[in-house]
This record gives sequence, C-alpha cells and structure tokens, in this order.
Amino acid sequence: MLYFDHSATTPIHPDVQSLINELNQDIYGNPSSVHAAGRKAKYVVETARKQIANTINCDPKEIIFTGGGSEANNLVLWNMIYRDRKHVITSSIEHPAILTVLQQLEHLSITHTVVPVNKYGCVNPEDIDSAIKDDTGLITIMMANNEVGTVEPLQDIAKVAKKHDVLLHSDGVQVLGKLPIDVQKLGVDMMSFSAHKFYGPKGVGALYIKEGIAMKPLIVGGSQEKSLRAGTENVGGIAGLGCAAELVTKNLSDVGHTLTGLEIQFKKKFSEQNPNIIYNGFEDNHLPGLINLTISGISSDLLLIHLDNEDIAVSSGSACSAGTISPSPVLKAMGINDKQNLETIRISAGRDNTSLEVDQLVETMTRAIAAIRRNAQ
Repeated sequence: MLYFDHSATTPIHPDVQSLINELNQDIYGNPSSVHAAGRKAKYVVETARKQIANTINCDPKEIIFTGGGSEANNLVLWNMIYRDRKHVITSSIEHPAILTVLQQLEHLSITHTVVPVNKYGCVNPEDIDSAIKDDTGLITIMMANNEVGTVEPLQDIAKVAKKHDVLLHSDGVQVLGKLPIDVQKLGVDMMSFSAHKFYGPKGVGALYIKEGIAMKPLIVGGSQEKSLRAGTENVGGIAGLGCAAELVTKNLSDVGHTLTGLEIQFKKKFSEQNPNIIYNGFEDNHLPGLINLTISGISSDLLLIHLDNEDIAVSSGSACSAGTISPSPVLKAMGINDKQNLETIRISAGRDNTSLEVDQLVETMTRAIAAIRRNAQ
C-alpha cells in the first residue's frame, strides 16, 4: 500500500512496537503497587513522562497521561465548570473534540465565542483580543490544523492571553514529530497530544498542564496521575508514547526537510499534468508534507474510491453521516464553497514515504482523474 494519510494516523514505529511487546510480556505489575513488580511498572511510566517532557521542554510533573488527544481536550474544557470565569474563546477550525464539547457545555452555562479564520485558515490574534470579556477564562486554539496544516500564531495569541490573565490551551496533536514544540517559548498553559499521530500506539495521549494551574479529574476513582485521571495506567501504551516522542524528535529538521521535499515534488509534477489545481492553506507556514488540494469537477469521494482500488490511501475533508456526504467545516470556515469543498482531498506524507512513491501517487491520481472525467461525459 502507498500510505499518504499520516494526519489521520501513523504506523507504529518498529522500535515502539518492540518495546510495547516486551513490556506487556515482562512488566505486568500495577504501578500503584509497592512491591517490586509495581515499582518496575512505575519506573516505566515515569521514564515515559520524562521523555515526553523533554520533548516539549517542561517538567515531568507537568505531564498527565490520558486515553488520547480527545480526552486531554475534554479534561481541559470540562474544568471550565469549576472556574470562576466561564467564557471560552476558540476558532472556527478546531477539531470536534473542542467544538462539540463546547456545544455540550453550553447547557452548563459555559459560554464560548468562535473567532473566524482567514482564507488560509489562520487566526488573527487581534480578533481574539476583541473577543475577550470580563468572564473569559480560557482561550483554546490548535497549534496547527489537521486538514490544511496551517500553523497558528500561538506566541502572539499567548501575549494576548497573558495581557488579560486568561489561560491558553492548544491542541498540539498534529504537530509533535513534525515541528519543534517548546511550551515555554510558545507561552501556552496547557497542550494536548496523541501518540498515534507520531508513530506511537492508539488509545494513549498526554496533557501538559503548567505547574500551578488547578484542575479536577474528568474520570474519577483512584488517585493515579496526581488524582487527575483515575484508572490503572496503560503501562505499555504510555511507554510507547514516550519512546515514540523521543524517536520522532531526533533529527527533526532533517525529517521536515525531507517531507517538504516530497511535498514540493508532488505539487510540481501533479500541477504539470493537472492544470488549475487549487492548493489550500499557507504555502510556507504549514505542517511539512501535508497537502490540501481542490480538483475542479472531480468528486473527492469518487477519487478516493479509485485510489483505494489502487491500494493508495489519502483522505477527504468531507464527513459522512448516515450516508450523506457533508462539506468540511474547516474548509467552509476558510471561505471555500460547498462545490469546491467536496472536490478537495488531503495528502499527508510520512517519514517512510519515498520520492518513487510520490511519483506513483501522481501517476495514479492523474490516471484516475482522467477516468472520472471520461465517465462523466
């Protein structure tokens, strides 16, 4: 298979899988137990905590392990119930794990304001500044968008948040392993991560919480994770997250350069054979290797079926619900009309993709597009 859907999920790195297999076999103690088996498991968990902390430049005690990025986002947002200032500011292109939760919280008197983005999917910090009210307690803006790859001006947004003494959370799920993350330089108070987006296992994530920020648990019961996430820890999964975080941040600039090279190669060769292609999002300030493109007159879902039949994996921004295809809210927020929205696909390269595979992708896509146009006549 030619896999070009790394923004959806990544394959587990072989070293990560080997570690998980070994730990699941040999480290079977409960990390909360005081005996030797428990202490060994606890050591594994704390080692992973140090690994992810080193990756984003924070103290290990500022890391909480979760069941994934969505849970981490939920933990941040549901804590608004306990805060004095109950107004949240977010953007129109956030993940459903932000926007859907905020809709639910409306029933509990948690209000929110959605600021717009420009045609590139970028938030204007001045719009956030203008949206702040006396009871604003949280700003939540993703570090980079999962559909078009636009990197948001988090440092400038952090200045706005600090000026008004408002907490800043960022969904960093798409970024780890693609761009450097330094939570100190970014100025964020909280940031969410998900292991399966950076060659780790599914079902495990992490939340950075700056020291001194009061939080209450979303899942209650035991006292695991500083009493913020009850339940016996997924030792193997947590170790896999830590290992993956460490692996993907080695030679990060080289990897970024390689992914950018594959992206440039695709755009050049594909555009030569397929004129009038629209590339969405910033040309430069975006996640390396992520391409969001609109092909006029070509249904993205029909193109995906053709490519899937050729054993090629890419994705569309549209969502399917009860058999009805609906346009991507992200692209709509960027001003892309419904027709073009449903003619848009996302290609996201990964560390193992090659120049030869990009050529194969271009050739197969071009052939599929020609077939679709012929059949439409």
